[in-house]
Amino acid sequence: MRDFAIVVAADAKLGIGLDGTLPWKLPGDIAYFKRLTVEAPEGMRNAVIMGRRTYVSIPVRFRPLADRLNVVLTRTGAEAPAPDVLMASSFDSALSQVQQQPHVHHVFVIGGGKVYRQALTHPRCTALYVTRVHGSFACDTFFPEFHETFRLVTETGVQHDDGIAYRFEVYERI
Repeated sequence: MRDFAIVVAADAKLGIGLDGTLPWKLPGDIAYFKRLTVEAPEGMRNAVIMGRRTYVSIPVRFRPLADRLNVVLTRTGAEAPAPDVLMASSFDSALSQVQQQPHVHHVFVIGGGKVYRQALTHPRCTALYVTRVHGSFACDTFFPEFHETFRLVTETGVQHDDGIAYRFEVYERI
């Protein structure tokens, strides 16, 4: 099986969502997410693995996420809603399906909370791309603590969108 990375935006308390949505609007983070998960060598594309609730939370006009292989985890046995979407009943099944795709460059796990918990402890998870949102927001979903198994390798300066400060951090498994 291939290695993968996690992409997440989290506040100071590792809050990542409220009622199935992001608790902030950060156009710079959305642009970073798109650039990170789309850029691949010619003839290749990246895969994004997400839970069903995360997939449904994406505005209809943006799903499936363009220029990426979308893999949706669901226990319902639902059929793929679009040609560029694979359905998987487990996290390992999702990785196995991606492995069978000949032109996948990188694999990114993009949420939600339950999927992040599975991915973070998986031995193939090698990196975290964290948008660290300054401050604490009302959240009901949280990213697991990860500092014991991952170390910070790079971070950017502080960015600002709509009065909210944030920075981009990259971690690798220790």
